[in-house]
Amino acid sequence: MTSVLSCTEPDEFRENGVIKKDCGVDDRPTFAELQEIEKHRRAILLRAELPYWRILLFWSGTCLKQISTDLLVWLTVGVYAGIRIFANSIDYVPESAMLMEKTNIGILGGFLSFFLVLFVNQTNARFLEMYGFSKACSGRIQDVAGLARCQLPPEAADRLVRHFNAAQIAGYVGLNAIGQGSPYSKTNFFDEYNKQYKLLTPEEMKMLEHHDMDHSGLCMKELVTWCQEDVTNSRKAGFIDSYQEKFLHDKILAFRAAMDGMYDYTDQPPHFFYIHFLVLLSALYLPLFAIDTAYAAGWGNETYVGLDILNGIIVFLQCIFVVGLRSLGTKMIDPYGDDLEDLSVINYVEGTLEICSTIMNSKQTEPIKTVSS
Repeated sequence: MTSVLSCTEPDEFRENGVIKKDCGVDDRPTFAELQEIEKHRRAILLRAELPYWRILLFWSGTCLKQISTDLLVWLTVGVYAGIRIFANSIDYVPESAMLMEKTNIGILGGFLSFFLVLFVNQTNARFLEMYGFSKACSGRIQDVAGLARCQLPPEAADRLVRHFNAAQIAGYVGLNAIGQGSPYSKTNFFDEYNKQYKLLTPEEMKMLEHHDMDHSGLCMKELVTWCQEDVTNSRKAGFIDSYQEKFLHDKILAFRAAMDGMYDYTDQPPHFFYIHFLVLLSALYLPLFAIDTAYAAGWGNETYVGLDILNGIIVFLQCIFVVGLRSLGTKMIDPYGDDLEDLSVINYVEGTLEICSTIMNSKQTEPIKTVSS
């Protein structure tokens, strides 16, 4: 009997529930490049507890690198510098300077600060939630590995754990189908770990060929189903009872729910309307702040170079605050990219594989034998 779902006509525009992305040229990083990015990520995480003077000396992984390439920052500084150069070149106070005294740019700055901090808080909560999903995936695999090691024959346990680890890696590759895409590809990520840890046999890989792992999460879904079938077959073979089977199924489904959470968050970033609103406010506020500060610094005989420099620093600090917060919030939207601030996916995958290997190869002394009376 043919399944109703299998009779559904394929949609040329959608796959895995989302609009297909234009594949184009796959220029994603090689495995060696991914490892280098991961190395820098782990190094940046260790900087958080360094003394403040050492933290100030870093360039990569800081707001300064982002700010240095932001056109709005240099436009704002240029507006301030242009007005102050003009103010120092004349010997009178223009009428526009007196009119500027009646403006109040501080109210706009207060509103912008509120929305920027709110935006960063929201994206940070989103970032930590997705981190929790990644660690939950790793945790459920370890749970199943421990249960399989103790309850199943070695061959059945090894098969289940192999399929489960393959599902996790395929899930990260499939993230390329949605959101901003993923740097983890089948060739440069999944195949590397499959070759190293022998997660899937050539026959099993052939059975998954109909899925485009690079542009779909369906391969991960099928591998999770394989894990469920492995558990069911173990119960039918008499290795475990129905209670143990249900417990293993719950762990597998919890993994799938965590992986689905990653896909859901990636597929639905913060509203573009909100981000455009913040960018628009920033683009209007910073030049106005520069103009207001420049006009208030004095004209003609009242100019002072030291005060001009001090106010220039204040303008630049305001740029760091506004652009820095906006950039920080934007970077945390998609934590599965190739930025140095993104989540350490390789660390999660390799850590899970190493722990599973330890569990599956664990040995202990002979159990204590009870003496019957």
